[in-house]
Amino acid sequence: MPVTVGPYGQTQPSCFDRVKMGFMMGFAVGMAAGAMFGTFSCLRYEKQLSFLGLFIIIYLVLLFFNRDSYVLSRIGMRGRELMGGVGKMMMQSGGTFGTFMSIGMGIRC
Repeated sequence: MPVTVGPYGQTQPSCFDRVKMGFMMGFAVGMAAGAMFGTFSCLRYEKQLSFLGLFIIIYLVLLFFNRDSYVLSRIGMRGRELMGGVGKMMMQSGGTFGTFMSIGMGIRC
């Protein structure tokens, strides 16, 4: 498509500028989606235990003798682990969505 010059001397953005803008828009949307989905998935994260049966027996014994043993039932990431997991999910989804948006903008050029 030919580049036209407007009445004040401005030109249309180049194809590279459009691809760049598509990546930045997609990255921003992907980061927002990654923040939401990453937070929920990290808070629901269940650590894989190799001694699951033993863990359940200990939990039931503690629950029977001590009604305040709810601390063992808290499963999920906390602190630095949570921030790292959410950040990783944000970067992955932002990069993926940004790549597809830039490909789409490149096709439109």
